[in-house]
Amino acid sequence: DLASVFQSSSKVLERLPYCKGEIWVCFFLDQSEVAVLFADPPPVQLIVQFLEQASKPSVNEQNQVQPPPDNKRNRILKLLALKVAAHLKWDLDVLEKSLSVPVLNMLLNELLCISKVPPGTKHVDVDLSSLPPTTAMAILLYNRWAIRTIVQSSFPVKQAKPGPPQLNVMNQMQQEKELTDNILKVLKEQAADSILVLEGALKLNKDLYVHTIRTLDLLAMEPGMVNGETESSTAGLKISAEEIQCQVCYDLGAIYFQQGATNAAVHENAKEKFFKTKELIAKNGSSSLHFTIDEERLAGYCQACGVLTSSSDDASQQATPYSQIHSCMKSGNYQDLVKIFLEDNLTLSLPVQFRQSVLRELFQKAQQGNDPLDEVCFKVCVCNTVCDVLQGRTIDIQFCQLFLKPSKEKIDFLLEVCSRSINLENTTEALKRKMASFLKNLCLGLEDLQLVFMISSHELFIKLLKDDERKLLIDQMRKRSPRINLCTKPVTSFYDIPASASVNIGQLEHQLILSVDPWRIRQILIELHGMTSERQFWTVSNKWEVPNVYGNVILGIKDNLTRDLVYILMAKGLHCCAIKDFVHAKQLFAACLELVTEFSPKLRQVMLNEMLLLDIYTHEAGAGVSGERPPSDLISRVRGYLEMRVPDIPLRQVIAEECVAFLLNWCENEYLTMQVPLPLVQTNPYVKLGQLLAATCKELPGPKESRRTAKDLWEVVVQICSVSNQHKRGNDGRVSLIKHRESTLGIMYRCNTFFFLNSLQEPLVLTTILSLFVKLHNVREDIVNDIAAEHISIWPSSIPNLQSVDFEAVAVTVKELVSYALTINANNHFWLIIQADIYFATNQYSAALHYYLQAGAVCSDFFNKMVPPDVYTDQVAILCQFLREVDYKTAFKALQEQNSHDAMDSYYEYIWDVTILEYLTYLHHKRGETDKRQIAIKAIGQTELNASNPEEVLQLAAQRRKKKFLQAMAKLYF
Repeated sequence: DLASVFQSSSKVLERLPYCKGEIWVCFFLDQSEVAVLFADPPPVQLIVQFLEQASKPSVNEQNQVQPPPDNKRNRILKLLALKVAAHLKWDLDVLEKSLSVPVLNMLLNELLCISKVPPGTKHVDVDLSSLPPTTAMAILLYNRWAIRTIVQSSFPVKQAKPGPPQLNVMNQMQQEKELTDNILKVLKEQAADSILVLEGALKLNKDLYVHTIRTLDLLAMEPGMVNGETESSTAGLKISAEEIQCQVCYDLGAIYFQQGATNAAVHENAKEKFFKTKELIAKNGSSSLHFTIDEERLAGYCQACGVLTSSSDDASQQATPYSQIHSCMKSGNYQDLVKIFLEDNLTLSLPVQFRQSVLRELFQKAQQGNDPLDEVCFKVCVCNTVCDVLQGRTIDIQFCQLFLKPSKEKIDFLLEVCSRSINLENTTEALKRKMASFLKNLCLGLEDLQLVFMISSHELFIKLLKDDERKLLIDQMRKRSPRINLCTKPVTSFYDIPASASVNIGQLEHQLILSVDPWRIRQILIELHGMTSERQFWTVSNKWEVPNVYGNVILGIKDNLTRDLVYILMAKGLHCCAIKDFVHAKQLFAACLELVTEFSPKLRQVMLNEMLLLDIYTHEAGAGVSGERPPSDLISRVRGYLEMRVPDIPLRQVIAEECVAFLLNWCENEYLTMQVPLPLVQTNPYVKLGQLLAATCKELPGPKESRRTAKDLWEVVVQICSVSNQHKRGNDGRVSLIKHRESTLGIMYRCNTFFFLNSLQEPLVLTTILSLFVKLHNVREDIVNDIAAEHISIWPSSIPNLQSVDFEAVAVTVKELVSYALTINANNHFWLIIQADIYFATNQYSAALHYYLQAGAVCSDFFNKMVPPDVYTDQVAILCQFLREVDYKTAFKALQEQNSHDAMDSYYEYIWDVTILEYLTYLHHKRGETDKRQIAIKAIGQTELNASNPEEVLQLAAQRRKKKFLQAMAKLYF
């Protein structure tokens, strides 16, 4: 390794003057060898360091400066520079931002050299289609960079403020500037050739390959390899033909746009290339393996080209919304202009900056005295606002100003825009919520109840909001202001009466209660605190609840506005989380986190903890439902929370509970059993219980010696379910024993344990804890009917002190736990058997039979297959003849009962035991029941029940009757 090389070699001459993290480079005295240790990813600046070292001139014995020698050391350094660029996938955007023009020129010339492009060859004279793919790609990269550098040099550059004059630095900057100018001069002279090369590349229509670290290594090992793997069609990083066309079109469009200031034909070429780029992006996306196109800049180019060019072909001129809008603005056809904006609210093809620029131009024309444009400005502004709402942006102040005096016509147009901007059948729930929230806030901002009713009675409003939401909103609007009059002709003087401050405060408080937009909540609180400093607005609604551990910290904030804002944001976020509105909860928590980060590290950690719990809930309710594993980042955060040891941070018990349940649900058993810190197990009861559960599940089904962990878990649960004996002295002086209190010896209270178990969803974990409680239930002495469960044999069979266990609580826990488990998976036959056994033990035989049948049905394809013997054991036999050895005594006793069930004879065809059928024949003959006797005789007379038949025939007959009987029973219960 490198450390030993340093220690053992006395030939080390120098180290590269660059060290960051784990990156070191050393050179040897004989200049024949270089040892390198890379960090991952390597920074772009390594290219600069490698090329500078490789291009250092040498000095001969006569002190004459010589060009850098072409030795092994310098070749390796150049190769390392190429490898860093290959690691960055030759992304010109990244390279251009980090490297100067001279360095990048040197790098790309080295790429041309290693790609077998002969020096001095004119690229325009080379046929790209006949070259190896990596060679052709190297030429394309160089000429693309040349064009991009020319375009970039034409942009104005803001000069940096000069610092204190340093002669050596100034000389270095001057040298670099002169070198850059010389390279630019050459590039501009060759610009026409570069354009021809790129135009030729558009005709290639085939995939190319760019060098990777692997192909560069191959070239370094065997420099003479000309026809080997490095030049085959599969070597290197594949760049598709569509990606090449897209990036080349964009770069050509940029150079044509720059050159077309005085040439309309060249501008036409630019327009063609940019629109072709847009088509390719729409087809393939804007990001590729090694380049990214700035779509906002592209949109600006397209807009400028649409304005600057003209075409005799009207159809082509109207092909894009940009040119259509320009034409409408030029001709004054504002009706079509509004129509274009309205249609674009569905397609969203116009960038927001372009929309705003058109609106600004309309406002300028309106301010110059063109009054009819006021209505056009309003309509375009409404279109832009609805577009902003759907894309999650804040509402522009211009909309608020234009809506200060709402009218029926304005509301009508606004509702039309909202309706035409959202397709309710195909849109997402998130967009529906955004639109519903916008309409609700709009209602809250209106004082005229008639206008509110226009919105609330609209079809879109009715579809977006539930009945109770609409009724609540309308009732609030009715009550909020005494000056609202619903008569058709309100008295003008009555409307002129200004609202009192208390009325305005009441209106704002109503908005504060209803709003879930953090920005709007902040604005309302600012207004309320501006009106009065005497109120504590966090008390406005008794529904706003914050846990006491947080409340004490929040209410200690000195600034009243900040205190109200933090309290309300957290309370609303917790409420949204409780009703599973995770989108709004995340927005509220994020705003609260941003706010408290400025002044309270303690509250910052609180919000990070709550956002972790929210992310757990979001995953469990979303991707987790389909079985998708949580991202590794979320698992790491959960572990980090459990291991956190930050003093004085208020913690909610439910977060630790959900974190441990989360790890169990996603089978992080290795962490819980082997990696979790020991102090954490000793101090956090949820972690201890989770560790024991994980260890027990991990060893199932293991040998007998693996039951040690099961015994540990058993003892912990027994302690939790224990009660303490309390002595009380009576009036007569005698001492009586009273069993009242829950034992304090358990690691947690029983109710907390049950809440924790109700967070578990992993089937094996649920099955394990269920079997434990079932075994604990069966241990009691007065049990008549045991409950069966999977893995029940791993638990101890007795308890030293039975009187210490609260078996009533155990029975309740078993019932509640199996009911919860069946909500997770209603088709788990082991859980269904437990539920059936519980009903059977409590003499609810009909319900028990229902679950026994359901358990058999789910594991046998509705009895079309054999029910597994571990499901229908002898203890769960439906009929006496289902037993391995038929219980004739019980069967005959049941048949002798006088209160025989109605239509019992209709089930005789399902009996396959001839002895039982013969007894039925005798019994009906004895009772004089001729008809029923004939049915029994008919059942006996079936040839497949003949005792002389082979055993397999008799078995088949029995199986067929079992199936028919069980299906018939199931139809009665399902």
